[in-house]
Amino acid sequence: MALNIPGLIATLVFYALVLAIGIWASVKSRRDQSRTQAQHSDMALLGDRNISLVVGIFTTTATWVGGTFIIGTAETVYDPGQGLLWAVMPLAATVAFILGGVFFAEPMRDRKYVTMMDPFHTKYGDVLCGLLSVGPLLSEIIWVTSTLISLGVTMSVILDLSYTVSIWISAAVAITYTLLGGLYSVAYTDIIQLVLIFITSWLCVPFLLMSPSSVDISTTSFNHTFQAPWVGSLSAGTVWRWLDIFLLLSVGDLGFQSFHQRTLSASSSSTAKLRCYAAAFLIPTFGIPPVLIGAVAASTDWNQTSYGSPPPYERGQTGLILPLALHHLTPPYISVVGIGAVAAAVMSSTDSALLSSASIFSSNIYKKILRTKASEQELRWVIRGSVVMFGLVGASLTFLHTGVMAFWVLGGEIAYILMFPQLVCVLFVSISNGYGAAAGFFTGLLSRLLCGEPMLGLPPAIHFPGCVQEDGVYVQYSPIRSICVLVVFGTILLVSYVSTVLFNKDLLPERWDVFHVKDTPKKSGSSRELSETVQENRATQPMLESTC
Repeated sequence: MALNIPGLIATLVFYALVLAIGIWASVKSRRDQSRTQAQHSDMALLGDRNISLVVGIFTTTATWVGGTFIIGTAETVYDPGQGLLWAVMPLAATVAFILGGVFFAEPMRDRKYVTMMDPFHTKYGDVLCGLLSVGPLLSEIIWVTSTLISLGVTMSVILDLSYTVSIWISAAVAITYTLLGGLYSVAYTDIIQLVLIFITSWLCVPFLLMSPSSVDISTTSFNHTFQAPWVGSLSAGTVWRWLDIFLLLSVGDLGFQSFHQRTLSASSSSTAKLRCYAAAFLIPTFGIPPVLIGAVAASTDWNQTSYGSPPPYERGQTGLILPLALHHLTPPYISVVGIGAVAAAVMSSTDSALLSSASIFSSNIYKKILRTKASEQELRWVIRGSVVMFGLVGASLTFLHTGVMAFWVLGGEIAYILMFPQLVCVLFVSISNGYGAAAGFFTGLLSRLLCGEPMLGLPPAIHFPGCVQEDGVYVQYSPIRSICVLVVFGTILLVSYVSTVLFNKDLLPERWDVFHVKDTPKKSGSSRELSETVQENRATQPMLESTC
């Protein structure tokens, strides 16, 4: 197969369009900053908390409708061992945004936090906040890797363009416009990206449904035709695993900085809630085309296509099913259009993850721990350097593994197990303290490693009920991720309570109390804590001025 020149030109035109919008947004950002006299850090990281509701809805939705979302959903529906019932990402995202709007948007936005780690800084101090910041930082970098892989495999199949070249070009474009305009560039490019995702993905669907090599998807939904029914099935032995995955992809999303950056950039808590509710409604509509693509692929006699026999799942190419379906089941010009959908989806998530990781590193690690006396100009270059550095690291990790879902699950588990319980406790549980948070972090990490992970080649040391060996690999059918989350919750509460009792009753000398639990506010969310938080943010914001 020769290089697809028309497809390559169309892709480059799309990249040029996105880059141009990003540059325009950076100019608009500077004009708005000059007009409103806003601090540059607020403008770069949060859009001066003044991005309109409509733009906010677009960028919130686009952040979650990434390349992993599209390719991963199609892959799950096509996979004979899973099917539609296991393609929970669209529904899980809806649950995540509803929960975020109901419980998290208001307290986070009202306290004017800059990142999701700011409440940890206020309650636990600089050092522990820096340690805990490693979790969301890694999850964002891994998210960059996952989205870039989805684009790399798509271009390599349809354009016959090098996997390596595809990834580095995409990473360079995303890094460039994120570097120039911060959240403004991310938000405004998300508009064109989301529109392209919707139009191009739906444009491909009719051609796939009319493919002569495929049969009616309704006849294969519950009948074994070319493979197992694409609807999938649940049994008593797999329902707990399904629930575990659903919780991972729903409440686990609340542990991502990218999620909270969208609510924190809103003009008010009510606007932040509206963004969440609108995204909860819109995101599932973008999951319909990849579901149909996976269903068509499962209803195709691949021996009648240019792909030939055996089918993709027998060749171990289930993760490539979306680009393979576009390439072999649609006309060439339609497959090029499909690349537009994937490329737009990748960009809309990659830029958000880059900005989120840079925000956490500059605000919660560099300034609070590494260089507490860093100048404004120094911090400005730190944020710029962070965007470049994390973009390069994320792109480099794509060569360790080409499985989209492997990195998606890894990043999601960091957010779900290590960060979600911590965030709930720091915001809503008054008794939680630094000792409990530190113990919970390390306990959660250790317990998850002991459970093993087949996709990462990690064998389990703890065999829960339902742990079986399949094809030489141990598979845990118990909800191991959710068990680890409960372990973290229990550890935080128990250690926090015990340490508070020990120090308050003078059973341990006060000089050992490095986290000052005697001084911990007794009522989470009290007016005193809110006042201290606002004062803290006012004190730290000038140090980030003119960072970008």
